[in-house]
This record gives sequence, C-alpha cells and structure tokens, in this order.
Amino acid sequence: MSRLGKKPIKIPGGIEIKIQDKVLKFKGSKGEVDYSLPRGVKVEKEGDKLNVISSRKRKQDRIIYGLTRATIANIIKGVNKGFRKRLELFGVGYTAQVEGDNLVLTLGYSHPVKIKKPEGIEIEIKKNEMAISGIDCEKVGQFAAYIHDLKRAEPYKGKGFKYANEVIRRKVGKAALKTEEEVVK
Repeated sequence: MSRLGKKPIKIPGGIEIKIQDKVLKFKGSKGEVDYSLPRGVKVEKEGDKLNVISSRKRKQDRIIYGLTRATIANIIKGVNKGFRKRLELFGVGYTAQVEGDNLVLTLGYSHPVKIKKPEGIEIEIKKNEMAISGIDCEKVGQFAAYIHDLKRAEPYKGKGFKYANEVIRRKVGKAALKTEEEVVK
C-alpha cells in the first residue's frame, strides 16, 4: 500500500469541497475544479482533512491510490494559491509576445512560431522573462515544457529558453581550446 496515499490531506481555510458520488468539486479563491475519482478509490472528509481510501482488491487499485492522493493535494493547492513556472529567453532577436489567445515567439527560425494558449493558462511577459500560471499543475507544467522544448538553451552561448532555476552547463568553444593548447606548448 502507498505510504503517500495513507497521509491525510489538510484543507486550508477558504476552500469548499463537495463530494457527490465519485466526483469531488473544489472551489477556492483562484477558481473551481471538478475531479472524478478512479475506480477502487474513495474519499472521506473529516473536519479539515480529506482521507483517501483504497479498496486494495486489485493491483491497479493499489497503484492508483497514491496518484489519486497526490492529484487531490495538487488540486487543493491550485485552487488556493495556483501554480507558476518561469522561463527565461536569451538570444539576439529572440522575442516573445502575447497576441490575443496566441503566444508568438521569434526564435531564429524562418517564421514566427504561434502557439494557441490553453484554456485556464495565463502568460505574463516582462523583457526576457515569461511567467506561465494557472490552477491546474499538469497544464501549467506541460505548456511550460512545450515552450522550453521549442528552443532549449544551448551550451555554448546559452541562446534559447531555460527555466528560471535551471543551470546550463556552459562549454568552451573551439577558439578557447586552441588558446589553451598554445599556452600548454
């Protein structure tokens, strides 16, 4: 049985949770989310805590038990505080701007890259920093990863997208290697 699944989920103040059959309805300051429970998993509310209970009959039920608890905890965090991923864009001529529901990126290709913004996602752009925020952890992370993969920061000059907390290991170029060889001789 999952050790994570056994832990009760603390419900912070200001969040309403309704349990109707196999559907949980969460309402908080950032928005509302509905979550359908998978088969073999139940949820009980006791005061300011939620307990996830597994039937433990099938192997699949035991596998989904911990995942369900983590997903519910993320939903509670999302409707209370929200999720945010920050990306930084480096490179001469590389730009990012929001036009209506589209994110338009100029990344050194022969054409600008247009991406439709998913529902429930907000994008803020300041100079070379982009903040992607929303109440759904999965959507925010997936959209940020998609943008990051369009043009990853390369190791020589650092041009491209990198996460705000990501460290890019820089490599030495050919010219620097030649000068090191001359010094050694």
